[in-house]
Amino acid sequence: MSLSDLPIAGKKVLVRVDFNVPLDPKGNILDDTRIKAALPTIQYILDQGASPILMSHLGRPKGEKNPKLSLAVCAERLKSLLGQKVEIAPDCIGEKVEKLAKGLKPGQILLLENLRFNPGEENPESDPSFASSLAKLGDFYVNDAFGTAHRAHSSTVTIAQYFVGKRAPGLLMQKEIDFLDSAFAAPKRPFYAIIGGAKVSTKLEVLKSLLEKVDALFIGGGMAYTFLKAQGFEISDSLVEDQLLPFAKEFLELSEKKKIPVFLPKDFVVADAFSNNANKKIVLSASGIPPGFQGLDIGPITRTEWANTLKAAQLVFWNGPLGVFEFSNFSEGTHSIAITVADLDAITIVGGGDSVAAINQLKIAKQFSHISTGGGACLEYIQYGHLPGIDAISTN
Repeated sequence: MSLSDLPIAGKKVLVRVDFNVPLDPKGNILDDTRIKAALPTIQYILDQGASPILMSHLGRPKGEKNPKLSLAVCAERLKSLLGQKVEIAPDCIGEKVEKLAKGLKPGQILLLENLRFNPGEENPESDPSFASSLAKLGDFYVNDAFGTAHRAHSSTVTIAQYFVGKRAPGLLMQKEIDFLDSAFAAPKRPFYAIIGGAKVSTKLEVLKSLLEKVDALFIGGGMAYTFLKAQGFEISDSLVEDQLLPFAKEFLELSEKKKIPVFLPKDFVVADAFSNNANKKIVLSASGIPPGFQGLDIGPITRTEWANTLKAAQLVFWNGPLGVFEFSNFSEGTHSIAITVADLDAITIVGGGDSVAAINQLKIAKQFSHISTGGGACLEYIQYGHLPGIDAISTN
């Protein structure tokens, strides 16, 4: 069923949104792309004379209330974007919340407090009552949170069983599914993937899966140093996951066997501290990173080599920054590759909060074919072709 199939006029609609936005140390929103992406679904529900009850997580509070991760800041931003009041509930379940939900009039909006303040959100099997308590609040259920669709949590999977015949994907979720299906069902060639970010451990299986799908793989960011160390390069104080060195070695051997080129950085911008104001210099990977230094960005030789290779692409998927782009002195690698990909005559897809934030810094989002609101979800959708959160609402 689609959202337009649901007879929601005058009803209360529980909407799982993804307001997991990046915050600065003072708790201000750094990038509101995910909130803006949910606006079409919220506005549609309002236009139908219904009351949206929004639920989301923010950060990783690990089942405990943390004022620094309250969704109040998102309620304020949503209020300014919609130009109408958005009430924030004191919790996501309980008598007070039920009373607020019951009192909602058509066209009014309620945002529940951070779902992950309750341990039942991430561990539905330990507390099945959490999903049923959420379900009590609404007449219909809409999942518009593509960014969390790969998580089998109470608000993304378990809750759907209470809304048979009364559940559907939101407009954003539908848009994500439709685009990814059309792009990856029969990918245009050459198909290149650029994978960055801090850790290999979060992308083990997807990296293996990509070797079965892509024509070349580009690995940057903090995760590159584990692969370089596995090849015997000196990485000094750079980020590394030593326990994954055997995986990295095996992965590179497998890519060679499959004849899938894996591009690792040939040079780096290194610094003597993890700081924007640290002393920096450029070093070749082959020369090794000197003692007391750590790699914080890909270097100019790497940027040029990758840009020249990417020119041949017909389809590019990019997930994860290629350096510490939050530091202006170490953002050039991520920014230069972003501009390269934006200028390609190809289908270009970017998934992941940090990658999207980098693109928004440059104000070039409109030059990409698709900006996905979910990095991990996007990667797993490419890998498996389906996600738990989508499966839960796809049959009625």
